[in-house]
Amino acid sequence: MADEEIAYTGKELRSLWIAQTFNLYGDAIVGFVGQCQVTIEDMVDQADVQRGVGIKAASMLHFIAEHFDDSLEQAILRQRLLVCLTSEILCQQQPDLKLDRRGDDLFVGDRKLSVSIATASPVSTLIHLGLNINPTGAPVAAVGLEELDLHAAQIAPEVMQAYVTEMESCAAARSKVRGVP
Repeated sequence: MADEEIAYTGKELRSLWIAQTFNLYGDAIVGFVGQCQVTIEDMVDQADVQRGVGIKAASMLHFIAEHFDDSLEQAILRQRLLVCLTSEILCQQQPDLKLDRRGDDLFVGDRKLSVSIATASPVSTLIHLGLNINPTGAPVAAVGLEELDLHAAQIAPEVMQAYVTEMESCAAARSKVRGVP
């Protein structure tokens, strides 16, 4: 988890940003808190581009994961896993919380808690998951961690560790089976 705030503009979702910013090479996930302001020009999701609305929030807990493979479908599955793990952790920390996962996003009632995207670069696949802390400025009905009495500093390390554990477990599962004819 980054010590300082980092604003997320969408330009951070690029190959080797984690290496350049955090000095972590290879497959990795990082977390940071900061404002979110993604303009239409920097949007990856073309359905959002067609709607003509950017992404904005006063403060978010951001996760970026990078994997050095080229399977966008696998990245989307990893993205959904990251969202599911995040949902589990949030519900463990706040047992009365009623979260609803719709695809790659989390909702509390009709208010959106998260934004998420998976994409591919020439050398890797990338995932961004952002959880509203303070959703002020969001272009949709939104809720934030502050309102839910959840704390980014507690959530971030748990989410990142759960994700790393799942990735390691998948690698172990892949390496222990024999092929079948």
